[in-house]
Amino acid sequence: MFSNMAASLIKHEQIVTTLPKAKDLKRVMDKYITLAKRGDANSRRLAISRIGDEAMVKKLFEVLAPRYKERNGGYTRVLKAGFRYGDSAPRAVIELVDRDPAVKGAEDKARAAAMKEAQANA
Repeated sequence: MFSNMAASLIKHEQIVTTLPKAKDLKRVMDKYITLAKRGDANSRRLAISRIGDEAMVKKLFEVLAPRYKERNGGYTRVLKAGFRYGDSAPRAVIELVDRDPAVKGAEDKARAAAMKEAQANA
């Protein structure tokens, strides 16, 4: 579960989940970013085996590791976000510190634009 959540966090740089999961994911993500900062081939192999998504590992090593090169930890932030409607579970937003705000939702916008263009051409 944390591998998938970590891949989503790398992809979107901000996700909403329950508070206990966010707190546990924080420790996992900090380890992945520290692993990426080492940058050697063995670190990349370990990250691929743990995360499983090669595109996200590529982003982790080529985008996020240089971004946090000078930082000695504390790569993620957990913010409380109220309670979930159905079962009143505490929700939280987990995000990367110094994240790029343009990344969130960019893939969805591109997909929607492609669908609109395909419908116009059909």
